Amino acid sequence: MTKFQTQFRTSRRAGTPIVVIRSADAVSSVQSVLVALNGKQDAIPLMQWDIMRGLQGINELGKSVAAEVLNGQAAEMVSARPTDCLGLAQNLPADVILFAHNLQLFWQDGPVIQAVLNLRDRFKGNGSMLVSLAVSGSTLPAELTEHSLVLDEALPTAEELAVIVAETFKAAELPEPKEEETSKAVDAVTGLSAFAAESSLSLSISREGFDVAECWNRKRKMIEQTPGLQVWSGKETFSDLGGLDQFKKYVSAVFNGNDAPKCAVFMDEIEKAVAQDSGNSTKTELIGILLSWFADREADGLLMLGVPGAGKSQAVKAIANEFSVPVISANVAAMQDQFVGNSNKNLRKALATIDAMSNGKPCVFATCNRLDSLSPELRRRFTLGTFFFDLPTKEERSAIWDIYLAKYGPTRGPMPSDDGWTGAEIKECCRKAYRLNITLAESAKYIVPVSKSSAETIKALRLQASGKFLSATDAGVYRYEEQAVATGRKFRE
Repeated sequence: MTKFQTQFRTSRRAGTPIVVIRSADAVSSVQSVLVALNGKQDAIPLMQWDIMRGLQGINELGKSVAAEVLNGQAAEMVSARPTDCLGLAQNLPADVILFAHNLQLFWQDGPVIQAVLNLRDRFKGNGSMLVSLAVSGSTLPAELTEHSLVLDEALPTAEELAVIVAETFKAAELPEPKEEETSKAVDAVTGLSAFAAESSLSLSISREGFDVAECWNRKRKMIEQTPGLQVWSGKETFSDLGGLDQFKKYVSAVFNGNDAPKCAVFMDEIEKAVAQDSGNSTKTELIGILLSWFADREADGLLMLGVPGAGKSQAVKAIANEFSVPVISANVAAMQDQFVGNSNKNLRKALATIDAMSNGKPCVFATCNRLDSLSPELRRRFTLGTFFFDLPTKEERSAIWDIYLAKYGPTRGPMPSDDGWTGAEIKECCRKAYRLNITLAESAKYIVPVSKSSAETIKALRLQASGKFLSATDAGVYRYEEQAVATGRKFRE
């Protein structure tokens, strides 16, 4: 029995009158509740409501109660509106469980809130329950918070998904999958609801067998329906990164060590998403949710500060293929919505998906250009430390040239002066030379290094990081020593 099912049994035994179940699959949640009733579901009147069908019975006892309450009238005619259904629920006998589908769509409606509250004491006295089935991340209005028990049903575990894989293969009349094939299939549907996982598996099966790549593609598309989430599908590895040896060494130890993360979460320019705005209560709530999630999961985090184009984003994306784990881009700003409550719902749903994808072991990588925009509370959540990515050294630039010269194969000619160039600028020089069919030296004329266009900004970043943060290139703490400028008079012979 799952934790969710145990919690529901406890709430039922305690006579809890109003329960809210948040999940990605309401139908699956109802089935989970029936299992939690431990074989007593036929002895309990079970009923359900939705806005299209109105009040209905689920089992024989529930159907009998529905017929009595409706008094021969069509359910969709007299109980389709939530207030009508909740009004009729006042007449329900003892021990009924009434499942209300998508009631969260009406939580901001004053009459609906009052109708729910009117059921509290009556159901408390006769042992009945109103079970509101809501999508993951839904937030109760303040009027219902103190009167409702909220239960979150997690997405299927690896063991539960393995059962779904076996049942799907059997239904498709395929040979029973071997352990390795089951493991790959489970990885390909981890993070999906039971129904979505079954659908993705079924659509990836043909006469030739099971297509793991196609299943992964379907999962990416499903996950990307969640606002702000995207699964990285590039081909990069650490061998495609010139330099950054210390960062690569450290991250390799993290993913190859004990209790290794099962998923990398990438938050690009996190300061823009969480910077406090005066009077913006929604953003404050989002930050609170994020802080709680870090604390509750004991999630690891690593901050990446540095020069634009120095390889921060590429380094995180390479983790996917380097360690065979999913890399999920989480854009908190894209989760914000103009409607009250939707921003919180989007973030909670995104975090629930990340939990499932990572089996509870995520590692968050966040790039940042201004640390002063992050609250001390949030910075403390990045327990793996803060790395500074400086302009590449001469040796690193040489390695980066080798990578992109091999990739684009441009007409070389004389090599341009690359002092102060970033890896992104070296890549762009090679790409332009190939695209425009010109030499590297000619292509370099169209490159304005960030070290010149943003010299003061880079200097400020270096001074901020010196002696405080880890170096992505060399072992230990980053050190910046500004070149001294001669101020004395020079005499010639």
